[in-house]
Amino acid sequence: AATQPSTDWHLKENAREHHTSKFSSEELIVRRGQAFTITFNGTEQPDKNLIFIAETGPKPSKATKTLATFDISSTASKEGWSAVLQSTSSSSVSISISSPHNAVIGRYRLSVQSGSSSPASLGTFVLLFNPWSSGDDVFLPNKAECEEYVLEEFGIIFAGNKNRISSFGWNFGQFQGDILNICLSILDRSLYYRQDPITDVSHRHDPKYLGRVLSAMVNANDDQGVVLGNWSGKYEGGKNPSSWTGSGEILQSWKKSGFKPVKYGQCWVFAAVLTTVLRCLGIPTRTITNFSSAHDADGNLRVDEFYDADGNHLERGADSVWNFHVWNESWFTRNDLGPSYSGWQILDATPQEESGGIYQCGPASRHAIKEGEVDLDYDGPFVFAEVNADCMYWNYDSATGKKTLIFSKSTEIGDSISTKAVGRDDRVDVTRDYKYEEGSAKERDIFKKARKKLGLEDKFDPTAPKVEEIEQKPDISGKFKVAGSLEVGKDLNLLLVLENLQSEAKTVNVKMTAWSTLYTRRRVNQIWKDSISVTLAPKEEKQFPIKIKYPEYQQQLTTDKTIQVTALCHVEGGIQVLVKRNITLDNPGLDIQVLGEAKVNKEVVVEVAFTNPIDTEVKDCVLQVEGSDLIQGILELRIPPLKASEKSSTKFKLIPSEAGPKHLLVNFSCDKFADIKTFKMVNVIN
Repeated sequence: AATQPSTDWHLKENAREHHTSKFSSEELIVRRGQAFTITFNGTEQPDKNLIFIAETGPKPSKATKTLATFDISSTASKEGWSAVLQSTSSSSVSISISSPHNAVIGRYRLSVQSGSSSPASLGTFVLLFNPWSSGDDVFLPNKAECEEYVLEEFGIIFAGNKNRISSFGWNFGQFQGDILNICLSILDRSLYYRQDPITDVSHRHDPKYLGRVLSAMVNANDDQGVVLGNWSGKYEGGKNPSSWTGSGEILQSWKKSGFKPVKYGQCWVFAAVLTTVLRCLGIPTRTITNFSSAHDADGNLRVDEFYDADGNHLERGADSVWNFHVWNESWFTRNDLGPSYSGWQILDATPQEESGGIYQCGPASRHAIKEGEVDLDYDGPFVFAEVNADCMYWNYDSATGKKTLIFSKSTEIGDSISTKAVGRDDRVDVTRDYKYEEGSAKERDIFKKARKKLGLEDKFDPTAPKVEEIEQKPDISGKFKVAGSLEVGKDLNLLLVLENLQSEAKTVNVKMTAWSTLYTRRRVNQIWKDSISVTLAPKEEKQFPIKIKYPEYQQQLTTDKTIQVTALCHVEGGIQVLVKRNITLDNPGLDIQVLGEAKVNKEVVVEVAFTNPIDTEVKDCVLQVEGSDLIQGILELRIPPLKASEKSSTKFKLIPSEAGPKHLLVNFSCDKFADIKTFKMVNVIN
């Protein structure tokens, strides 16, 4: 029998050529459509009669393109797998192996057969997508974008609300430890694989297919996927979604627990984990935040919100508007739709609506969304509504079941759509890539086109009572203005501004409420209510100060730090006017200093400082630190209680493992402040 050959995979050289040097693996990791070199010995005749066998999946076959046999040729093949002889010696042979541009990705077994002897195994290697190669479906011509959307392990996620955009760092960590193996095992645990492993593996050449499968697998619904969603405001038995700082801990926990869903996630967690998995596999991917994002549950491209007579926002109907929602864009061609629909594709792993019977969403071509082509695959109507739905605000009387339209708005939804800049820690606005200018004729035309494609009439929902839908013009207008700072720990000062639009006096009864909410605007606790009666002279504008003291809201606030204030104004002899504002409070700041120069494999000290801004003691203080190539895993430090206005300073050591710009992420929590996040770029030198 042939002796087992020993293989030199030329790990360093191949990784450099294939942009896979960041993986820390003893196994060869290469990208498809590009040659790699191996050297082996122990074959009896290292001559031209060698036949190579590359196979992947449970039952490899040529028909499913999961098995390839190829001998040595003089040049690399354009079509299938090929091997070109580089050099031979008496005992060893060097071969350059090329895979096709559309090869199935995943772990391959490679063996060689010489003459009539049985095949001898050379070992395994992993094949990934290749955005640097022009023949690949994921080819991204701009090199700086490849660096950002495939190789960058740090990201910035935008949150808050459209009046006040905030951001936090995230450690994608796609090249750390065992993440690649975990990503491959996600594929082997999908419903698609369980139902038909052979067909599933044969589709793994296609980024459209993998994007859709992974959008289902990152949430736990249907398939025991990675992350379990929780939007209740109560997170017992798991971690609060806002406490995570990276995907690594989530993916490792999923594997360690025997693949039980990790508790808990909300939209940015699903999007960040999907970014990690897709970048790891080589598909260019980024996170996108949409402010005032519609969740249109009934597919009529409009969102209905209901309020009672006191101005309380009612949980009626399944539609909702979230302060923000985070999804993904991945870059690949759409040969199923045609060239103009290629480029950025929307994927969403947050479980909101079923598609094809399971919670998955996308890929939807961003170009198709902008043009209102909602009939094109996949999930166009849902994504179109997220950025374009019209808003209808209703007064609902629970005693009679009567709905009265207060007003409707077509410019509310899909604001300041944001993503991180390439190569910089800045925000880029991509709203214009999703829709034409709000309020322009073109934008309304596209909206009508989308409604028509969905078979919706031009007027509102035909099932609603006709009489109630004729909009009257209001006699007054109102808005909430912020007076002073919006910070957790400080009193909240607002002004309700009411203006009489008519030339005769108006009497207005105002019912005001403030509720703590989640970022989805789901109400959690009532904080405050009040009512006033005012008379406005003709064309008069009046301001009414509102103060909500810190002790009043401190117990009620959710970790999203969001408050919805509403004033329902009953104008005598006229229609009701609804004034509302969603407010996101800022956490106090954290300060990070790197003391000295950061060098590879040398200790460097970092100091994190926090000052307690309130006049009571804070306790249960914990600092969490992570950062790819700066720290292994997550560092957790307990900090003693802090008296009113006291400053704490915590020092710890890092030993950077790789040169270049790296990011350190810090998360601080205590009994009065949850998940204060900050990050710092650390330039590591050799």
